[in-house]
Amino acid sequence: MERIKRALERAKIERESVLGQAASPRPEMANAASAPTAGPAEAGAETSHAPQVRTRTQPINLALMREGGLLLPGMVGPVAHSFKMLRTQVMQRMKSRGWNTLAVLSAAPDEGKTFVATNLAIAIAADPDSTALLVDLDLRAPRLHRRFGFEPDVGVENCLRGEAELSAALVNPEGYGDLLLLPARGPVQHSSELLASSRARNLFREVKERYANRVVIYDLPPMLGSDDALTFAPQVDAVLVVVGDERTKREELMRCFELIREIPVVGTVLNGSRRERSSAYAY
Repeated sequence: MERIKRALERAKIERESVLGQAASPRPEMANAASAPTAGPAEAGAETSHAPQVRTRTQPINLALMREGGLLLPGMVGPVAHSFKMLRTQVMQRMKSRGWNTLAVLSAAPDEGKTFVATNLAIAIAADPDSTALLVDLDLRAPRLHRRFGFEPDVGVENCLRGEAELSAALVNPEGYGDLLLLPARGPVQHSSELLASSRARNLFREVKERYANRVVIYDLPPMLGSDDALTFAPQVDAVLVVVGDERTKREELMRCFELIREIPVVGTVLNGSRRERSSAYAY
């Protein structure tokens, strides 16, 4: 209970103190990260900068991305400012512990976790010292590819079933040089069993260890909607919890923190605030 109260209080304080985190025409807008927790350090095995796996460049729909509030190439504007702030806080906490894998999750649906995960990955990839891989593991309702406006030929579920190599599923969205996507094609039956398989553990171990400076972000399903997130979360270094402003129920958030109590929480994101701010930073 005290851990949850501290996290919520810290999120609210940082929301008020960080410029560029305010009203949004859509419910999917992120504010501040908070409440870091300690955990064991673990570093990758190699060092490299640009994406090393041969991948195809995927044409995307920038108009659709703009409509959905996603960061466009160039990283300019108030939304970019907010996610640069979030990126810096998350990366400082992860680097200090030697972590490179992060799960983004929420307690319940429609709290903006995919929005936050996607923009955070874009912001990390814009850092000249980092590359990012964004993986869609919301296998019951995958939507990452729709955010970018394309339909994948091969999905992460094909890799998990042994039907395709990882390199066949990875795509580089056009205009985002250091960002890779590992999308899912469509809803997957028995998804938690697939995520618990030895093939899944081996695949994600490979993803983690191949390049030391690649940050891997997993978009997980809502914690309370199924056992998928609970099944997979122990495989990552840390989690980032998205809290919907005036949307997340306190009892749901408490239950979420209870379920992930053994996993380091790098922070919380208060998402969807509609409070008024200076017009210079409004979005």
